Amino acid sequence: MARYPETSTVERDGFRIKVPESWWEFDVRPESREDSIRRLVAERVRRHPELAPHRAAYVSFLQKAAADAWRSGALYCGCMAENFGGSLPVTGSVTVSLVGGRTAAGDPLPTEPAAIAARLAVKEARKAGDSWREVTTVDIPGVGPAARTHGVEDVPVPGDALGRTVRAVLMQTYIPVPGQEGKVALVAGSSQVLDLAESFFDLFDAVTSTFRFTG
Repeated sequence: MARYPETSTVERDGFRIKVPESWWEFDVRPESREDSIRRLVAERVRRHPELAPHRAAYVSFLQKAAADAWRSGALYCGCMAENFGGSLPVTGSVTVSLVGGRTAAGDPLPTEPAAIAARLAVKEARKAGDSWREVTTVDIPGVGPAARTHGVEDVPVPGDALGRTVRAVLMQTYIPVPGQEGKVALVAGSSQVLDLAESFFDLFDAVTSTFRFTG
């Protein structure tokens, strides 16, 4: 997968993060996201006519990513949909959400990285092709330690009444929010291109390492 030497900084209320300049960002609100995505794709195709055969694939992927981001309460959603010469675009996304949890007694859950890591389940693949998950702690430069999972997981399809899942490359990093008890910034990267799992882990790690709190 190609490297991305050029990045742009995305800033929201309370945080900023750097992503490759070629990534897509759009309005995720249900009432406006379809028009927003179609305009963005049309503009990208005008500038890069070689993408025209993949127009429908871009629109479909970005609309699904926007809907999933909205349902998860994401504060930011960035998507990549790149054509590296294959028959279909290589796709992936990174979202940033503010999440929290409480104990059965109603107290905020501790957000120390070791405590979060202890609550996250490791999953070992029993045979080739099985899903798996590793749990670690990492150090985000300028921010500090954070709990992380990464693996190839069966992710529930949001809102699916039949409980279906989709297999995806997934990395989730839980960064404690300073001064907010029980709150963490969840930076989640995902892609359904399983053959490029290791490359996506490197990419998601690089993007997450640029996360900073502001204000």
